[in-house]
Amino acid sequence: MSIAEQRLLSQSVTKSFFQYLLPTLVGMMLMSANIVIDGIFVGNGIGPVALASVNVAVPVWSILISISMLIGIGGGTLYSMATGEGNNDRAKQTFTISMAFTTIVMTVIGLIGYIGAEPLSLLFGANDETLSYTVDYLEIIFMWAPIVGWEAALSIFVRNDGSPQLAMTGLIVSAVLNIILNYWMIFILNMEVTGAALASVIATAAGLMVYTIHFLKKDAGLKFIRPKWNKNDMLMIGKLGFPNFLAEAGTGLFVIGYNIALSYYAGTTGLAAFSVINYLHTFMFLAFIGIGTSIQPMISFYYGAKKYEQIKDTVKIAEITGLALGVAFLAIGWLAPGSLVSIFGVETEAIRQLAIKGITIFFIGYLFMGINFIYMTYYQSIAYIKPSIGITLFRGFILLIAALVILPLLFGTTGIWLALPAAEGMTAIFLLLFARRGVMNRQWQEQGY
Repeated sequence: MSIAEQRLLSQSVTKSFFQYLLPTLVGMMLMSANIVIDGIFVGNGIGPVALASVNVAVPVWSILISISMLIGIGGGTLYSMATGEGNNDRAKQTFTISMAFTTIVMTVIGLIGYIGAEPLSLLFGANDETLSYTVDYLEIIFMWAPIVGWEAALSIFVRNDGSPQLAMTGLIVSAVLNIILNYWMIFILNMEVTGAALASVIATAAGLMVYTIHFLKKDAGLKFIRPKWNKNDMLMIGKLGFPNFLAEAGTGLFVIGYNIALSYYAGTTGLAAFSVINYLHTFMFLAFIGIGTSIQPMISFYYGAKKYEQIKDTVKIAEITGLALGVAFLAIGWLAPGSLVSIFGVETEAIRQLAIKGITIFFIGYLFMGINFIYMTYYQSIAYIKPSIGITLFRGFILLIAALVILPLLFGTTGIWLALPAAEGMTAIFLLLFARRGVMNRQWQEQGY
């Protein structure tokens, strides 16, 4: 019996939830810390133009991670369902083809992205001041794309196989090494933005090496076997992972949309202010993804094992946790916005004031974000994909784009900061009014996958 089976079949939902949540939450926030640390070192060691340049390049991380999560979450969901059913051969086959597929896709993307780094930089919003820095950053990231993909996908499978503590350990190692390398490469070697990019990818590779320890455990369910390329399995992996792909892709769209809007309404000052908020947002956004990542193995396993009441209990405790986290983030944003801005070495008063104003408005969105990710993950984890895709499209694409177009016309830069809270809030209110009752009163039926 694998680690995941032993834990989920013998423990209460609450105990299992926090065993998954705490290391996953710490791990996700440390993963975001890798990006935030880049911003702190770049802002303090190179300057605000370089900081804005790295922010322009951030969507590339979202693209690479979104594709890795499409495969990893899709494969991980199938893996947990198969484990819940006791079908270990299917579970191993799912893991093998998921990692092989990740390798192929990331290699192709890395080659194309490296060759087209400059036009991609312009597409993502680089201007004459930021272009050279952005290209330098992107070339390094694309060169290491397979490593980024393996790290993201394997961490999901390690967590699904009952080792969230090891997944957290890998991210701790990555975050600590990233701090050391950023200081060394930026302040000692004077490698500027190239050094920040190298620090991130080398630290990511170190985290990947930590995850491989899982294969040495005697009760580990993850095993590589000879892959059997089954079209239906590949389609199902893509189908189940597609909501996460959209969520991560939506993050890239969010950055591009905000960059374009702020560049138009506030110029380089707006871009620099948003770079500060976006680094903070990355940290907090991944915390909510952490809640979703925690409940996915549980719900998928319970679904495969036909333990339907445990699924409802998992959703309830996740809702409480998501709301508490949102309140905590909002309180930090309202009580100490100036301190948050100061972390990034912003000295220009215009940038500082615009960022402070943005934080106090933008952070309202965190009250609603947890609900949206919980229900997106719930539907995805039981292989009911259409509602999951619908939630992702509305909150991250349709409503956000509409808000970025309409609200600035009415309220100027204030409207730009309001766009995300408006999109998240409308989605969450709809889910609580119309979807929650159906989830809690659901009449479960067998669904083939």
